[in-house]
Amino acid sequence: MSTEAAAVQALLRRIGPVWASDINSHREQVVQAYTPLLEAHPLPGMLLSAELSYGPHARQCLQVYQGTKGLQAQRSEALQPIAMFVHGGAFLRGQMNSNAQVYGNVPRYFARHGFVGVNMEYRLAPEAPFPAGAQDVGLAVDWLHQHASKFGGDARRILLIGHSAGGAHVASYACDPRVRPARPRVAGVALISARLRADVRADNPNAAGVRAYFGEEAWRYEADSPVSHAAQLNLPALLAVAEYENPWLDVYAAEFCHRVGLAQGRIPRLLCLPRHNHTSIVAHLDSGETSPLGEALLDFAASLPPCPG
Repeated sequence: MSTEAAAVQALLRRIGPVWASDINSHREQVVQAYTPLLEAHPLPGMLLSAELSYGPHARQCLQVYQGTKGLQAQRSEALQPIAMFVHGGAFLRGQMNSNAQVYGNVPRYFARHGFVGVNMEYRLAPEAPFPAGAQDVGLAVDWLHQHASKFGGDARRILLIGHSAGGAHVASYACDPRVRPARPRVAGVALISARLRADVRADNPNAAGVRAYFGEEAWRYEADSPVSHAAQLNLPALLAVAEYENPWLDVYAAEFCHRVGLAQGRIPRLLCLPRHNHTSIVAHLDSGETSPLGEALLDFAASLPPCPG
């Protein structure tokens, strides 16, 4: 293990047990710690598209990551599966590129493993309240169905991945009958440290974001929470949480799995990553360190049958 990697592991051990005491500061420390590791692990021959618009708003844009296998597929017409990542940011902030490495490391990880990687941005609250985030996910998926083959991607094999607030948008797109399409247009979904229940608890550091996105009327939160529609899930799903999560997100993931299990007789895949926190669970991907989450995502993607849409 390199000196830099050892320092990152020491940081995770130090801040993990106190993660929730100062989430913003700890998040910044994690991003800064992983950035040089990600910089030191480039993907030779990768082609990164310019920002591509999937809608009229400035934030309705995405980037496409193609590795060597994807570029070969583009030339040979042997299309590759697609992994599209939807970032977090407490509904109020965030972008697909938090810095030059994070969150582009996620689609780059998939491009390294023979996928076409996609990094998408979406409109933010309060300008775009519920269910705008899920609607933007749907618009981006529709865009991929129209354009994916130009990048060597197979739109029948889209793995849709959401982190934190992005996970809420993905879950609403997959489960909420008011938002999801009549037929699924993705092969499966992965919900990583997702906010699956709207709450404004005193220990929720992002309660302001919940209010901005879901509204001030707390009586609406139950009906608009993705977990309330978990029984409607009709796609393969994988859920992952960190050992050191933002308050209650791990509980809500377990609740989501429980509701799916009651409806289907079997819970989705569920992982808990030891030593990781709400930010490192995605920031570590493609950093060169061993990643049980990355391996699980690749295995999950390989198990997905193509969607009919």
